[in-house]
Amino acid sequence: MDEVYYRNLDRCPDYAPFFGTLGCTLSIVLTVFGASYGTAKSSGALFSSGILRPDRLMQNTLCAIMAQILSIYGLVIAVIISGDLRESLPLFTSFLQLGAGLSVGLCGLAAGFAIGIVGDAGVRASTQQPRLYTGMVLILIFAEVLGLYGVIVSILMITRSNGAKPCPDVI
Repeated sequence: MDEVYYRNLDRCPDYAPFFGTLGCTLSIVLTVFGASYGTAKSSGALFSSGILRPDRLMQNTLCAIMAQILSIYGLVIAVIISGDLRESLPLFTSFLQLGAGLSVGLCGLAAGFAIGIVGDAGVRASTQQPRLYTGMVLILIFAEVLGLYGVIVSILMITRSNGAKPCPDVI
């Protein structure tokens, strides 16, 4: 009986929920960092180009809007992970939750950097030559998809974590 008890403690240690909580935190924090960088970088170009062409100001806000979608990705995954957190959690589940949070967080961070850089250059260029706007939008979509890849992998990992054996109730 003691051997089974110790094996369960190895599989379900008291510190296991920490990793799931860390995954939940990293998913929202990293995607918000990416979204804020993308918004700030592209908004600087938006306002400076708005002086030259105020009629294109609203059209060029697409960069900032696409950057904010990244934070929604992080929020969705954080809510899903937080719904699965409990006091007694298998280590397998908590590591998958950490991986899911890191996946969406780091992909969102990278996508935010890409959107910010593309948005900055694209808004300035399309202000001078409006025919470049379509190319900028296509490249922004490619950058946004990087964040979506992280969401897909995160959902796959969270789905896999739900199949872990539950921890036994120990009194």
